[in-house]
Amino acid sequence: MKIRVKIKPNSKQEKVVQISSGEYEVWVHAPAQEGKANEALILLLSKHFKIAKSHIQIISGFSSRIKILELEN
Repeated sequence: MKIRVKIKPNSKQEKVVQISSGEYEVWVHAPAQEGKANEALILLLSKHFKIAKSHIQIISGFSSRIKILELEN
């Protein structure tokens, strides 16, 4: 399953909000440096969807705030 995510790094809270079908906004504590926000994004989404971190992959937007991710069940 592919989803579109808009990430908001350096947030005071960590949460996942579904905007529409297949589209999410995610707030993470981690800064957008050296891939820290991407790691926090994958960790938070793995908890939200209850799947392993290894089953989540960033397809596009590695250095962008809008990302496309692949989730394997």
